[in-house]
Amino acid sequence: MTQPVLRAGLGLKPEHFEAALACTQPGLWFEVHPENYFVMGGPRLQWLERIRAAHPVSLHGVSLSLGGAEAPDSAHLARLAELARRIEPALVSEHLAWSRWRGQYFPDLLPFVRTTEALHHVVRNIDRTQQALGRRIAIENPSHYLQLDGQAWDEIEFLAELVRRTGCGLLLDVNNVHVSANNLGFDAVAYIDRFPAPAIMEIHLAGYSADPTLGKALLIDSHDEAISPEVWALYRRLIERTGPLPTLIERDGNLPEFEALLAEGKAACEELLRVQPARKDQEATA
Repeated sequence: MTQPVLRAGLGLKPEHFEAALACTQPGLWFEVHPENYFVMGGPRLQWLERIRAAHPVSLHGVSLSLGGAEAPDSAHLARLAELARRIEPALVSEHLAWSRWRGQYFPDLLPFVRTTEALHHVVRNIDRTQQALGRRIAIENPSHYLQLDGQAWDEIEFLAELVRRTGCGLLLDVNNVHVSANNLGFDAVAYIDRFPAPAIMEIHLAGYSADPTLGKALLIDSHDEAISPEVWALYRRLIERTGPLPTLIERDGNLPEFEALLAEGKAACEELLRVQPARKDQEATA
């Protein structure tokens, strides 16, 4: 079965359902949080199935808590697997973070110290998830707001080791890189250049906001603004190296009209099409 070409996609919101269903932009796809569709039936699931009949869909999880010390909740995994069978998503992804402790879920994607023990826990959790789904998933690099003591692994080396041990892929969120580099004081360009390109299954682009008190000294991965020029520049640099990859525009707050998001998607699509001929030329002369 031929897989659809995924170019620029949009995070799908109920407000945009009719416009999304009717849109015929080539290579367009949509991403949803699967937790919003863990239902047995009803209008919400019917809505997603109608979108899936017209466009490819990606499932981007936010609560498997792969970075936690506990195994993923078995009931949660079963619901995710059932939804994946029903929707047949083009991609499935999750975060390198934790959000659950002793049965309690927290409303944030929380960081953890990258120790070797933590690596073993995350490897086991990814293995359980991929076995339950019967497919490879992509792991997203996190946003950071403060330095954590006791880091035994560089973040990129930690992600690369996850790929090596589990066979998972990676989701590179370019806005997360920019936000984290600003907050922790590292070089975003160097991070982008070091990131293991062969493992990237998906790219995320989003906007950020400055902290109300600290201003630009602390950037927040808020997904409530347009994509910044700095993030666009990092994205162009990345795809010059990797070639075109499925790219998602994320927007969760200050939601504009569908056409405004589609315009950002079209801008990303133009960048992907721009690097595609150059990538083919490089491969032909390699």
